[in-house]
Amino acid sequence: MDWGFQKFWGHFKTITEHKWLVLKGCFRLGLYKQGLIHDLSKYMPSEFITGVRYYQGNRSPNAAEREAIGYSGAWLHHKGRNRHHYEYWMDFTVDKNAGIQGMKMPRKYVAEMFVDRVAACKIYKKDAYTDRSAWEYYVNGLPFMIIHPDTRRALEKFLKMLAVYGEDITFKFIRYRFLTGKVKY
Repeated sequence: MDWGFQKFWGHFKTITEHKWLVLKGCFRLGLYKQGLIHDLSKYMPSEFITGVRYYQGNRSPNAAEREAIGYSGAWLHHKGRNRHHYEYWMDFTVDKNAGIQGMKMPRKYVAEMFVDRVAACKIYKKDAYTDRSAWEYYVNGLPFMIIHPDTRRALEKFLKMLAVYGEDITFKFIRYRFLTGKVKY
């Protein structure tokens, strides 16, 4: 097998396994449509070709593209089409002096964002994954996030719950309390 095919197959397998994990997680939450359409843009040429070119297997190819050319065109394309990324929800405020800020995400996309982060950690950490992995990854990126305070609080609550109580309790809380509006957001 030549290196080009290995990268192609490795990237295809990685994004498909990720998509499968997110589908299962979204279905657990009752988010069937989101599970089915999650990350379909990763199969579009503007994202897929970059993914193959920068494939490494242990982290997002977008990070490698960013290191190589100073930005990631694939990421810019991806975040602009997938509402489960908080970056999708960044906009100018009505206060002309405040600049860009995070807008409050709808509950269903906050839940999908949580599932997406857990699935990504499982894919990239493999056997080293624990229920704390998604929280640890989140904390590392925290200084750079522009996210609405309510969205931040909800995501942090879910990630901390996962780290302490595990998937079953966290998914039940999200499905039966958060997504139904029984808890404040």
